[in-house]
Amino acid sequence: MIMRRSTFNSLMRSFVVSAVLLVNSMVDQGFAYDVKDVPNGGSLTGVVTLMGPPPEPKAYNLITFPDPEYCGRISTGNGWRLLQDFLVNDQRQIKNVVVFFEEVQAGKPFSMSIPRVEARDCQFHPFTTIVRSGHGIEVINMDPVMHDIQAYETSEAQGNRVLFNSPLPFNRLHKRGDMHAGHSHKPSESLVRQFRLSKERKTFVMQCGFHAYMESWAIAVENPYYAFTDAEGKFAIDHIPPGTYRVQAWHPSIRQEVVKTVVIHPEQHASVTFELPAPTERHTAHKILSPPRFTPAALGRPIDIQPLLEQQRP
Repeated sequence: MIMRRSTFNSLMRSFVVSAVLLVNSMVDQGFAYDVKDVPNGGSLTGVVTLMGPPPEPKAYNLITFPDPEYCGRISTGNGWRLLQDFLVNDQRQIKNVVVFFEEVQAGKPFSMSIPRVEARDCQFHPFTTIVRSGHGIEVINMDPVMHDIQAYETSEAQGNRVLFNSPLPFNRLHKRGDMHAGHSHKPSESLVRQFRLSKERKTFVMQCGFHAYMESWAIAVENPYYAFTDAEGKFAIDHIPPGTYRVQAWHPSIRQEVVKTVVIHPEQHASVTFELPAPTERHTAHKILSPPRFTPAALGRPIDIQPLLEQQRP
């Protein structure tokens, strides 16, 4: 019997992920967090808002990066690709914030699954996630172009340290010569990498070495009591053991630590509001220039960059 390539890839992806998780389970036998029943647990909900106007997105001239036609399917319409790290609604409620309990020694089960990040339309999805030191991350290329995964751990005090650097071959399930056409983004082979964070660093960042506007950020957590804010800035966490905790709201582009002390009573609901300070200064060279320093003439060939999927607005 001949096995389809897609079925084989799926089996291999499951095998690789399972192998990493098996190693992790052996590595983490001495992990401080214990699983126990929480029959009288409480819950926490809340909203995260941005105090002040969100900064302008970073802007990248597509002419200076590979695959400008394909990656330009999401662009401004005049040759620029924006990295919109602040997703804020009209009430300044902010999406993609990670809200997590800093210290919980025991409670509900802590999932052993590793996070999955997709390279899709020259973006990393999700933009923010969580990681566990000693575990790893899975990356899937959904694009018919090549990416280059550069992963770091970072902190304000300690700076950056390279965790791994791996090429991410283009997805051969999509035709290279038909990049402008819509496709179903079939997953290619997995790239799974295990890593361990330094004690002083809790922030993980992954960038594409070919397309600088591709970023994915993560915060390391040590227990399952975390949540991500939705488009209205809301989050919810349940089955929390009664006690007093430090709860942090984290966004990768806000350097200031925002922490609240929260008291969880047995079988009761608590609520909290986080206000994140909007950056007042954003020093970056990635801005829209008019006229641009580089134009299609620099490529020496005709090029047509059309925002077929999304026309971004600064």
